Amino acid sequence: MRLALILAAGLAFGAPAAFAQTQPDVACAPGVEAGLPPELAAWGAKVPLAAATSVAGLPKAALAPGQAYAAALSPTSDVAYAVQPEKPGGTVSKGGLFALKIETAGSYVIALGTAAWIDVLKDGAAQRSTAHGRGPACSTVRKMVSFDLASGDYVIQISANAQAELPIMVARKP
Repeated sequence: MRLALILAAGLAFGAPAAFAQTQPDVACAPGVEAGLPPELAAWGAKVPLAAATSVAGLPKAALAPGQAYAAALSPTSDVAYAVQPEKPGGTVSKGGLFALKIETAGSYVIALGTAAWIDVLKDGAAQRSTAHGRGPACSTVRKMVSFDLASGDYVIQISANAQAELPIMVARKP
């Protein structure tokens, strides 16, 4: 009898924890961007921008930190990358190039709405990322990659994207 009481008490105390594990952590409202950090506040106001297919097209494909874009990408076979991407993707993937001018050195995050590959180049050399993560639970940010960037001009290479459209934003971290 005593063993039965101990088992029953254990089940009673453990049941709420087990039930809580089966429930979603956050209830997200459809179509609402929630949980974005202040530096990504513009994520919901994307402007259209076509990615360059070669270095020559970079002046027309410039990203401004703090602005979100709905970028149009091209088939990988049409893109002449500045440097071979670490993950170029297959024949059906999409990609493109963007120019990025950093005025103030610091830590920057590149937020993407897909799982595309990002290469950040300065003077032809790949920059090392400092952190990787997912976007907030109730947002359309799929991937966030951080870089410590000095002032100067950069090339952002996007490769291995499944879709022709890429939500993208570069933001300075506080």
